[in-house]
Amino acid sequence: MLVPSLPVRTLGSRNFDFSRQVAVMAVVNRTPDSFYDRGSTFGLDEAVAAALRAVADGADIVDIGGAPFAPGPELAVAREIERVVPVVEAVRAESDVVLSIDTFQPEVARAGIAAGADVINDTTGLRNPAMIAAVADSSASVVITHSLAEPRSPFARPQYADVVAEVRAFLSARAGAALDAGIPAERIIVDPGHDLNKNTMHSLALTRRFGEIASLGFPALAAVSNKDFIGETLDRDRAERVYGSLAAAVVSILNGARILRMHNVAPAVDAARMTEAILGFRQPAYLRHNMGESND
Repeated sequence: MLVPSLPVRTLGSRNFDFSRQVAVMAVVNRTPDSFYDRGSTFGLDEAVAAALRAVADGADIVDIGGAPFAPGPELAVAREIERVVPVVEAVRAESDVVLSIDTFQPEVARAGIAAGADVINDTTGLRNPAMIAAVADSSASVVITHSLAEPRSPFARPQYADVVAEVRAFLSARAGAALDAGIPAERIIVDPGHDLNKNTMHSLALTRRFGEIASLGFPALAAVSNKDFIGETLDRDRAERVYGSLAAAVVSILNGARILRMHNVAPAVDAARMTEAILGFRQPAYLRHNMGESND
């Protein structure tokens, strides 16, 4: 088990002590071709309702996406902005929850930040200098995610000599580039990118050795929810991967993950809070069992 020594971090208007706390990031995809929800939150009203429902279920962060990373047709930047910004504005008007934008487009990042987003979740790992500038010019935090392919492009049979070591080196280098550009360390989060240009064995290794990612010293995010590595490991369709996702999330926490990006928010929050209590990070909600003169 790894307990990273991290200072309190401020995301938006909220503080997180990641040495003793796990944040749950809900996923809301305003896309017709999301790998998991298949467009169920594509409509504006549906996306806003899903985000607010996630907040009610205990999400600390809501990650809003308007264009998938997976292979497929390119989406015009203006169209992605039209999908994302109204959701950010509507949710921000109702809640102080931390809002994240899942995008690899610098223009979308700037528009999202202007609308009230607190975090930019870049699945290309800040490989675009314009994205580094977009974050550096703001007060937003950034998730630096490992991937190899260009967005929306296929990448057949990824090969690694040591996937964890190579992912760690990539994240270290990209974090260094962010620091050099003026993004302070307290605004950097790292994500090894489970299943992004990786096969099932790669993603299992990243989960098992997540501590090597956490040892970089930045809060580490585990995006394991309903991924194909869980489906292939358990022979489960997308709708049947909740329990496997929770197992992978808990193992990630034990190995140093401090942010969980999850679709099924309520069970993920319970898993995170229970793990925090077992690790001694938090007290139970109440104590009653065998605490009185009689056994309850």
